[in-house]
Amino acid sequence: MDRNTFTGLFLIMIILAGGVFFMRPSEAEVKKEQQVQDSIKNAGKKPAATQQSVVANVPKAVDSAALKGPFGANMTGTEQTTVIENENLKITLSNLGGKIQSVEIKNQKTYGKKPLILFDGDQNKFGFNFNINGKPFNTNNLYFTATKTANGATMRANYSENQYIDFTYSIPANGYNVDFNVNVNGLNQVVQGNTISLNWEATLLQQEKDAKKEQEHSGPYFKYEKENPDHLNLHKDEKKELTEGKIEWFSFKQHFFSAVLIPTTPFEKGDLEIKTLTEPGKIKWYNANMQLAFNQQPTQNYGFKFYFGTNKFSVLKEQGHEIEKQVDLGYWPLKYINRFVVLPVFNLLEGFNWGYGLIILVLTILLKLAMSPLTYKSYVSMAKMRVLKPEMDEIKAKVGEDNPTLLQQEYLKLYKQVGVNPLGGCLPMLLQLPFVMAFFFFFPNLFELRGESFLWMKDLSTYDDFIKFGFTVPFIGDHLSLMCILMTVSTLIYTYFNNQISGATGQMKYIGYIMPIIFLGVLNSYPSGLNYYYFLANMLTFLQQFLIRKMVDDTKIHAILQENKAKPKVEKKKSGFQARLEDYMRQQQQQANQKKK
Repeated sequence: MDRNTFTGLFLIMIILAGGVFFMRPSEAEVKKEQQVQDSIKNAGKKPAATQQSVVANVPKAVDSAALKGPFGANMTGTEQTTVIENENLKITLSNLGGKIQSVEIKNQKTYGKKPLILFDGDQNKFGFNFNINGKPFNTNNLYFTATKTANGATMRANYSENQYIDFTYSIPANGYNVDFNVNVNGLNQVVQGNTISLNWEATLLQQEKDAKKEQEHSGPYFKYEKENPDHLNLHKDEKKELTEGKIEWFSFKQHFFSAVLIPTTPFEKGDLEIKTLTEPGKIKWYNANMQLAFNQQPTQNYGFKFYFGTNKFSVLKEQGHEIEKQVDLGYWPLKYINRFVVLPVFNLLEGFNWGYGLIILVLTILLKLAMSPLTYKSYVSMAKMRVLKPEMDEIKAKVGEDNPTLLQQEYLKLYKQVGVNPLGGCLPMLLQLPFVMAFFFFFPNLFELRGESFLWMKDLSTYDDFIKFGFTVPFIGDHLSLMCILMTVSTLIYTYFNNQISGATGQMKYIGYIMPIIFLGVLNSYPSGLNYYYFLANMLTFLQQFLIRKMVDDTKIHAILQENKAKPKVEKKKSGFQARLEDYMRQQQQQANQKKK
């Protein structure tokens, strides 16, 4: 890409940004349009408070025949709630369905500093489906009788005096677990079939600043016995039948929090479903249907354990069952680098009770020190290529540019004479690349950064909108992240100096400047902690190159290369790759000669 083409692309970007800026609607026009849309939306609707009171005070209509049938006494009632809690959780139980109506994690707040509630209200359903005398019954529609216990509560629905269903909830003094036991007593004579099913629907609420990013990291996870955890598609709606084995657990995972259900006896089979929601304040809708064996015994118990808590890797690991693997640490081999190298070092540094800005700095320094031998080798290799450039230019002038195959052959001869590997500068960089990419997954999924501030960045787990546009700019978004800008500028400077070291020319010289501009748009909405790490990595690379430049003398390198060139060559056995490469180039040269004839 020549200078004129690059300048043209840059001007096009400026024109697009300017067009969006100057053609945007005025504030008055935006308010007027919003009023019109609100009036359309609210036309014919009752006020929200009125609707809420109607739902609370008017019992649902029930067929009179149903009142005389199974669980007839539990078909009507008034909804009441019972609260059980410990140091970490506040669980609100509803007698309608005997279910957990809402979950609040006490020691956490939303990005807006409000109580952090995973789910709440009528959009959360939890019940067991029975086939009783040929008719389907779901406990979610029954009114249970609540009895408070020492460490929880029991909910009972009576079929008859000695036939009933008990839901028992027990919560320890601290932690994120709730034990849930289902006791089905005396229903073996009326329940048909050898299975019952559990249905759980939940609408998970927005907790983070960026709803779009939270949606991208949220989805149902599950684990078959003796298999690794898996998940549904995180980016689109999907329904999946789980029939490949018994199901050890499933979860409704959000970005930084999860609701997990672990049965004592694995589910026989089931299905999971997910839908992305567009309504403000809501992230996704989850639905699970799981089957349990019903063996027609007079009394049957089903044990479960709920986990309502953070997606902190160490906390999830304490739960067992490999639940921690729902934290996305990247693809192979990135996840192994993050899990067995980066995460242990991060946890070690965290033990010093430093601020997370300092922890990221020290983590970056340690990584750079570990990679310094590869960096040094890469620099020396590029220095050798730079020193050889005058001789390569002479070969190019002698052979000409119209015969690229012959030109490459002559270059290879020169490399062989002076003992230079043209890929010597690339290979060390490629070995470092997995570590650079591993952090791309590590920081966006690191719970520890949530709500932690550093300098002007209020939350290292999300972007810092230092500049807010008030409108959306294509490719950029509705804001500019200052740390992302600093990262981009430092990358452009690094590219400039790297071109000086490597002696890059032509299109390769300009391609390096395009990538940082692209990453400005890509990383602008990524966590400021990630951009902070990349910025620090660039700064430390400058320091490394400065120190290495003091240690490496181009004159000495040139003398060594010329000395190698003058030495008598001992024929070495060619590697398979080298032999194939020379054979390929020989064939290309023959084809070029035939075309000239």
